[in-house]
Amino acid sequence: MNIFRIHFTWKEKEYVLKAHSLDMTHPYFVSIKDLVLPEKGVLINPADDEIRKNFQDVRQLMLPFQAVSLIEEYRQDPDLTKKPLAPPKGEVVVTDKFAKKTE
Repeated sequence: MNIFRIHFTWKEKEYVLKAHSLDMTHPYFVSIKDLVLPEKGVLINPADDEIRKNFQDVRQLMLPFQAVSLIEEYRQDPDLTKKPLAPPKGEVVVTDKFAKKTE
C-alpha cells in the first residue's frame, strides 16, 4: 500500500504527516485521509508527541495548497525500511580522488 509524506505549515510550525490516502481534486485544498501517526515508544520524541496530540482524532484533514510545501509518495513506509548504519570498523581509507593532478 502506498504511503504519502506531507510537509506543511500550520500555526506557524512545520509538520510532517504520513497518510495512506490523498486527494488533490479540490481546487483549493489537499484532502488527507487515513493518517499514519507515529507510535509511542520508550523514548519520547516531542515532535511525534505533538503530532499525536493534534491529529490523533482527525478523520480527514483539508490543507490549503499554500500551506503544503512538499508531498512525497512511497511504495512502503520509508521510516520502516531504513537500515541501521554499520558501526565504524576503525579502518582508515586513503583516496586521491580530490588530489590535484600534476601533468
